[in-house]
Amino acid sequence: MKKGKKRDWGHSPKLLRKYKLVLMDAQTYEEKFSFLVTRLGVFVSVGTLIVVLIVLTIYLVAFTSLREYIPGYANLELPRQIYDLQQKADSLENEFKRRELFLENLHRIINDEILPEDSVPIPEAIPFYDTITLRHSSADSLLREEFENQTQFNLYPNTIFNYNPANIANIYFFTPINGIITRKFDPNQRHFGIDIVANENESIKSILDGTVIFSDWTLETGYIVCIQHQHQLLSVYKHNSSLLKQQGTAVKAGEIISFVGASGELQTGPHLHFELWYEGNPVDPEQFISF
Repeated sequence: MKKGKKRDWGHSPKLLRKYKLVLMDAQTYEEKFSFLVTRLGVFVSVGTLIVVLIVLTIYLVAFTSLREYIPGYANLELPRQIYDLQQKADSLENEFKRRELFLENLHRIINDEILPEDSVPIPEAIPFYDTITLRHSSADSLLREEFENQTQFNLYPNTIFNYNPANIANIYFFTPINGIITRKFDPNQRHFGIDIVANENESIKSILDGTVIFSDWTLETGYIVCIQHQHQLLSVYKHNSSLLKQQGTAVKAGEIISFVGASGELQTGPHLHFELWYEGNPVDPEQFISF
């Protein structure tokens, strides 16, 4: 029994067997540094180092700007900055045009020339508002009353063909999603938007700043988001897989509001049904947005 115990004690596991690591001077063979190690300790140390490197890499990719150098990751702030720069450029262009027109009119006035019809008239200064004596005439009041009575109970004063899309042609719209258009705008078939095919769960973004006025699920078109914008514009996003914004939430242009899905009975696969309404009338989004 004793011999058996000694034999078991002599055959210790290889992982726990100790080894001495010695650092020596190559010329004098003087021992500089030494310590004991085991195979298990080496495996644990190397494994811990690998896990730390993996965690550090994931942290750098997920929470720092280094992820922009990895294919497939995009800077979400870059489209927003481009949109702001485009807005500023449009404002500067309009301001330059107004100043140029003002200088041209001033030059014509100095040279005693006739101002063109398209010039902006300079309104006369009114020093005191209490000196205004203009009043509505009786004929004008009767005309106003007659017109208001005609349109008082008209629920649809405008038709699909009674809008002027040129009023919003200078607005820079943010592209909600990039994809392939499989069905175009066709109001005669009561298709008041376009269908854009994209990868499922791809992010959908708001085209302009606005407020979410509807965010819910319907039987036919699944999850829907409707956003009210300035200039009497309304954007509609249908067949989403999930919604990120609730009703009454304010959103910015380029902000993610939902994800591409195939919800609703009228779905034909993962796609976005996008509608753009102006002054209560549907307009063709392809005229203003590049997909």
